[in-house]
Amino acid sequence: MFTRSGLELLLSQSYAKNMGLYGERAGALSIVSHCPAAAKRVQSQLCAVIRPMYSSPPMHGAAIVVTVLSDPQLYSLWKRELADMSARIQRMRTALKSALLDVGCPGNWDHITNQIGMFSFTGLNRTQCENMTKQWHVYMTMDGRISMAGLSASRAKYLAEAIKDSVTNC
Repeated sequence: MFTRSGLELLLSQSYAKNMGLYGERAGALSIVSHCPAAAKRVQSQLCAVIRPMYSSPPMHGAAIVVTVLSDPQLYSLWKRELADMSARIQRMRTALKSALLDVGCPGNWDHITNQIGMFSFTGLNRTQCENMTKQWHVYMTMDGRISMAGLSASRAKYLAEAIKDSVTNC
């Protein structure tokens, strides 16, 4: 879609989360350039950067991926576990949104359940995030990004109260 529109791009893909391979450098970098001279310069720079990786590449991540994807039983188990984790994260999103509504937190929180993935952008600003940490001991990035995978149903109300306090008072 992007390249058909004439755009050049760098696309970085990480397979770390899908396979639980943090630190194993399992992924890909794809580059599209319409200018042969620019492509040659980019390739030259990439060769300098990746040379140490080629000299001593990590093998564990790739070996694990091959093992799981090549064995029908392991592949089926992996797909079930991915589906289970995805469903659990979606339940946590629903629990947080419900808790935010229950505590009367001002604002529209539809984005909590409209987003997907392990993390959610709450919409909180830096001051509000600092309040979350200092007053409520809720740790998140200062741009409002929070781990939905780390939330439990029993803590959704606490998080909602912290968000309400931060939105209301900061």
